[in-house]
Amino acid sequence: MSDTVNASEALRPAPGQDAPHPPGVSVPHTRPKGEPRFPDGPKADPAGSHFERRIRSFQPRRSRVTTGQADALRRLWPAWGFDIDGGRRLDLAEFFGNDHPVVLEIGFGMGEATARMAAADPATNILAVDVHTPGQGNLLNLADQSGLTNVRVGNGDAIILLREMLAPGSLGGLRVYFPDPWPKKRHHKRRLIQPEFLDLAATRLAPGAVLHCATDWEPYAEQMLEVLTAHPCFENTRPDGGFAPRPAFRPLTRFEAQGLEKGHVVNDVLFRRVPQDEQADRA
Repeated sequence: MSDTVNASEALRPAPGQDAPHPPGVSVPHTRPKGEPRFPDGPKADPAGSHFERRIRSFQPRRSRVTTGQADALRRLWPAWGFDIDGGRRLDLAEFFGNDHPVVLEIGFGMGEATARMAAADPATNILAVDVHTPGQGNLLNLADQSGLTNVRVGNGDAIILLREMLAPGSLGGLRVYFPDPWPKKRHHKRRLIQPEFLDLAATRLAPGAVLHCATDWEPYAEQMLEVLTAHPCFENTRPDGGFAPRPAFRPLTRFEAQGLEKGHVVNDVLFRRVPQDEQADRA
């Protein structure tokens, strides 16, 4: 018998071993039926039924996770991601490895704008929260490719995060860009920017921290401006009390650019968390 082994025999796996593959080639991850897709990654419903049932302002979307996003979730979620389960108080300085100010971003889509803001301001930590698995994987991938160390990704309900997992006065800012407008009147109660949400957010924002919202849905923009103007814990950064131009630090996203091309009007509102003594004067 010849000692020569042909290529197909060389690549044939031994019993019980996975088939080898050339370096750099991505291979689909296979799993037994019923096994979670990302055992150490984001959970489908991290808080479960531990908290009261209420009308939520978000609706999880199902869409395909690309190979790159799935790879980022498997590699980076254990270090840079966390489930919002309400079971612990986050030590933000320990979580980020420094004492830089932390800005919470609620709803980051696919994460392109978040990654760009993080790269432009490495002295600010961004705690980015969403329920969209492809977006979570995409943001982790972008952060990894750009060498960013100031981004952490949360999976789940931002209300539970604010109420159960963040200390009072621990946030240096809050960003809510292009939240679901829930345009039908019967769904307006689902909108995130409501007086009750502002009550909670105010307890977690440090004095002087800025709450920045942006939307391309004009009726929602008007509601945002109205409820923020009426809230005693916030004051408009605009002397005229109106909408603000898009600040340079908020990137123009593809979604926003497409809307502008269609004639949509994008409005930004920036309100400052007033200190306790100023709040008493405003009452």
